[in-house]
Amino acid sequence: MLSDDQVNEIIIEVENVPSRVVPEKTPVNSSFSMVSSVSDVNVTDSQSFSSPHDKKSKQLLRFSTSLNESFSQALHSRRSVGIDTPCTSHENIQGQKLIASLIPMTSRDRIKAIRNQPRTMEEKRNLRKMVDKEKSKHSHRMLELNCCAQCLSSISRAYRRSKNSLSELLDYISLWQKTLKVIGSKFGTSVLSYFNFLRWLLKFNIFSFIVTFSFIIIPQFTVAEKNTLQFTGLELLTGAGYFRDTVMYYGFYTNSTIRHGNGRASYNMQLAYIFTIGACLIICFFSLLFSMARYFRNNFINPHIYSRGIAKLIFCWDFTVTNETAVKLRQKNLSTEIRENLSEILQENVKLTLNQQLIRLSAHLAAWVVSTGVAVACCVAVYYLAENNSEFLKNHKDPGAVLLLPFIVSCINLAVPRLYSLFRLVERYEMPRHEVYTLLIRNIFLKISIIGILCYYWLNIVAQAGEECWETLIGQEIYRLLLMDFVFSLADSFLGEFLRRLIGMQFMTSLGLQEFDIARNVLELIYAQTLVWIGTFFCLLLPFIQMITLFIMFYVKNISLMMNFQPPSKAWRASQMMTFFIFLLFFPSFTGVLCTLAITIWRLKPSADCGPFRGLPFFIHSIYGWIDSLSKRPSYLWVVWIYQNLIGSVHFFFILTLIVLIITYLYWQITEGRKIMIRLLHEQIINEGKDKMFLIEKLTKLQDMEKRANTNSFTQERRDVEQPGALYVREHDAAFDLRFRRSVQEENSKA
Repeated sequence: MLSDDQVNEIIIEVENVPSRVVPEKTPVNSSFSMVSSVSDVNVTDSQSFSSPHDKKSKQLLRFSTSLNESFSQALHSRRSVGIDTPCTSHENIQGQKLIASLIPMTSRDRIKAIRNQPRTMEEKRNLRKMVDKEKSKHSHRMLELNCCAQCLSSISRAYRRSKNSLSELLDYISLWQKTLKVIGSKFGTSVLSYFNFLRWLLKFNIFSFIVTFSFIIIPQFTVAEKNTLQFTGLELLTGAGYFRDTVMYYGFYTNSTIRHGNGRASYNMQLAYIFTIGACLIICFFSLLFSMARYFRNNFINPHIYSRGIAKLIFCWDFTVTNETAVKLRQKNLSTEIRENLSEILQENVKLTLNQQLIRLSAHLAAWVVSTGVAVACCVAVYYLAENNSEFLKNHKDPGAVLLLPFIVSCINLAVPRLYSLFRLVERYEMPRHEVYTLLIRNIFLKISIIGILCYYWLNIVAQAGEECWETLIGQEIYRLLLMDFVFSLADSFLGEFLRRLIGMQFMTSLGLQEFDIARNVLELIYAQTLVWIGTFFCLLLPFIQMITLFIMFYVKNISLMMNFQPPSKAWRASQMMTFFIFLLFFPSFTGVLCTLAITIWRLKPSADCGPFRGLPFFIHSIYGWIDSLSKRPSYLWVVWIYQNLIGSVHFFFILTLIVLIITYLYWQITEGRKIMIRLLHEQIINEGKDKMFLIEKLTKLQDMEKRANTNSFTQERRDVEQPGALYVREHDAAFDLRFRRSVQEENSKA
């Protein structure tokens, strides 16, 4: 431990810094605080120093650590002997003020304030006990809460408890939580984003099925007639035959009002059908908007994403995790995230020459031209095949002939995205995120174009051909497309990916294991979900079928991922991928579905012999008739006003669209502003680090100068002593020996 004199010597050295380094002299406590602040060089500052300054940073660390220990020991020694320093009295005053400010707060605000204090956990516990003790002393002086305030407080407390319990319950029953953690720890967040998106779509379809089953299918069961057709098993592939006269398709539903007994409430199937489908679409619309806004806020607006969460990765650990397996999994997750952050930092610093940029640009342009040409050729082939499909089915009475169009479409959807994936060998993106975005755009252009051509075929050829119950025929076509896409996905996972693993491991070892193609697999999910949304109007059980396929695909993809794939060679963060996935699901997928169903409801004539809208000129006339009946009832005129001025008004939707665009623009500006703020703060941290290094260099120089000055003075004194002759030396030695004897005698006498 250093003595008080040594501490004062160090403080004097700090105070003797020239005015250009430290403007004014500081007392003992302020110098201690200054040195403490100098020693608080955080990780960001140390990272900002380049390699030549590593030695200086080590000197800074050794100096600040030793100085802090010296000061802390000195102050501790002073307090131990009963010396009350100004610092301790100041701390006592500050502590009393803090306790006085915490007493009048509510419990919630008090907990937040104590939690935000820069203290240890033990100090926070002691502070809370002191506040509770002081509050109990002053409780008799405080006015009691009135009945209303107590009621509000109890309601707020019950709401917080129920919210916490509900969140814990949802986390507990959440699907595949442990499996997703294992996937994220081994393959990173980029592959994990695909499985998160699949789980999100599964929840979406569960909700859609519950709504349609509750308001359309169950009422139809109460008046359904017995199906007289025989089930052969081929219906599972074609969707026709036995399934034609079931609740699966549009044509089975009645157009009458359901009544059970006299005097009971009636149930209009026309209104129930169109309102349930409309409610599902509206809820899907706002769910997509809310999900996009939430992911956009978390992944683009929050400031912590620009620092890449390094402080969270390095300095945070969940000490509630005690299971050994969970601890190892958490450690693996942290190491994967750190590797992704470091890889992204290195990729951002890569600079290309002008020739390399021109070569890359020409490669990208050629790849886009080829991919667009292939997509156009596939769309033309699907159009001519769909146009001649009716004549082909008339000439071939085989029940399996209806599978030709879905088979060709599924082959295109399987082969062309793999061709697009080969373009990476030519383009060679430095950032894996850019490669995934490019593949997503190319694949979405291909798949949505094919769906658009099929919708044109259904609405302009099938619906206008005069076929009996054309709505059921469209529902069967969509069912076959969805089922064939599922079969091809299973075959690709079990056969294609497994054969690729055998080739890479046994025959061509230079290839190795393949990497998981995020873009292709995500577009398969978006393609299937688009078909489900379009087909829900014609085949109400499609959400249930999609639930089953997604549930099976999760386990199939998980097993194939663990067996046949390797982690990405270039680790990269995919925190913003879910936002992009949902945006692609919203536009052009969901907006295209809305346009298709709007044309169906407003422009097409329903079948005359089947379905709930039989006998009407258009589907929308069921709404018109209902509004006319309500206009004759004075108690329902408000419903008529809402329909005429809001739902049926073009101006309302124009204003609503304008508001959405304004909000989107404001969010974008907030994002750009925070990016600038983060950049400026980062520059400020770097400059502060440089200032600290400058101060430390000056302090070390002053110490070295004083040491040299002391050494020079000691050497000069020694030379002065050695200059006299031998006689003087003998006299000096004799005098020293005499003084030494006297001191020994005095000590013996004292003893």
